[in-house]
Amino acid sequence: MTWIDAVTALRGQRRAAVLATITAVRGHAPRAAGAKMVIAADEIFGTVGGGNLEMAAINRAREMMTQGKSEPEIMILKLNDKAPAIYGRQCCGGEVSLLLEPLPVPASVAIFGVGNVGMELARILSRHDLDLYLTDSRPGFLDELAVLEPSVARVHAQVAVLGEQVLNDLPQGTHVLIMTHDHAEDFHLCDAALRLGELGSIGLIGSNAKWSRFQKNLSLSGHREEKIARIQCPIGMAEVAGKEPAIIAVSVAADLLPRLHRVPSAATGRTSQPNAT
Repeated sequence: MTWIDAVTALRGQRRAAVLATITAVRGHAPRAAGAKMVIAADEIFGTVGGGNLEMAAINRAREMMTQGKSEPEIMILKLNDKAPAIYGRQCCGGEVSLLLEPLPVPASVAIFGVGNVGMELARILSRHDLDLYLTDSRPGFLDELAVLEPSVARVHAQVAVLGEQVLNDLPQGTHVLIMTHDHAEDFHLCDAALRLGELGSIGLIGSNAKWSRFQKNLSLSGHREEKIARIQCPIGMAEVAGKEPAIIAVSVAADLLPRLHRVPSAATGRTSQPNAT
């Protein structure tokens, strides 16, 4: 398997990895500049030369994954009998510079309801490196997804009358946005989402009046107040207000994207502008 194939396979499996590349060689070394190796938590693909050089790169790469590092790092290792070595000495006599580039598991977002707002939001999110799950109970509404191409995101689209089944299969930590055409469908999705413990944020499009009804009915369905509070409704940023689908989509995306990249959002609290549904 080539390093490109390995990166593609690990991306599809949602497994973190680090790409190690020899960027420079001075003197003698087992591999030339440009040699690459892909390091996952329990597998390696390719080689940058074996011995202490390679083991040092593997161990640091796995430390980076454990620590959640996202910035590349450079390692410089000397290959002589006087250089410190934990995994055996290499006496080639040269010096190798290694670039370690994290390949983290991308964020995952699920949109339930690909109507006017859902499609506008999908257009925005499809330009980001993430797994984007698009679900609608109406088959015809998924026929327009060609407009998302070429897409940076990996788009997973499906028709599902029972969206709860889709929720159960989402990757851990997926951020869920509920914006279907049917308030009853929205409620069932909210109820199902609250019964799952491994989702990320949960957003519901709607007015304050809609959310008041949902809170009451979710409580009657057995959900505690602190659990119901996991749902954000209305969604989006107060600073980006409006009822046009494209404006709501921009507002929701602006609120969501900082969370995907684990950067604190500049906005505080929930939007005071009800969504138009």
